[in-house]
Amino acid sequence: MRDALETLRRFLLLLVLIGMAGTLAELWLLEHTEDWQQWIPFAFLGAGLVLGLIVLIRPARANVRVFQAVMSLCIAVGVLGLYLHYHGNAEFELEMVPGLAGRDLFWKSMGGATPALAPLAMAQFGLLGLACTYRHPRLLASASIGKHNEEDP
Repeated sequence: MRDALETLRRFLLLLVLIGMAGTLAELWLLEHTEDWQQWIPFAFLGAGLVLGLIVLIRPARANVRVFQAVMSLCIAVGVLGLYLHYHGNAEFELEMVPGLAGRDLFWKSMGGATPALAPLAMAQFGLLGLACTYRHPRLLASASIGKHNEEDP
């Protein structure tokens, strides 16, 4: 059973790493670099990739904890991105049709030129990253003193 859980944990971590690498490439190809706010996902995707690789290679307790912190922040960054994309689309729609409001404004903004829901991929990576570290053996090892050595793979 332990081997199956470890295999699932590694598989989830690989999904996170592949998704983050692909999203980084996609953002670069889309030239998502106009202002400082557009660099936020680059920072968190890059940090997530590096830390995820570290956890994959050397899953020490501190490495897992820092990875969890970054994954938690990725969830927040995804929600922030949703807001920024939606807000930018809404401003554009209001410039085009000044009296637009309510449901019409909402749907036009959600379907605007900037994909409003795309940033939630960051939240998905964060959730998957937290899932793959849930009850991680390195985190449980400190609770059961003497059972596991922190430096063992």
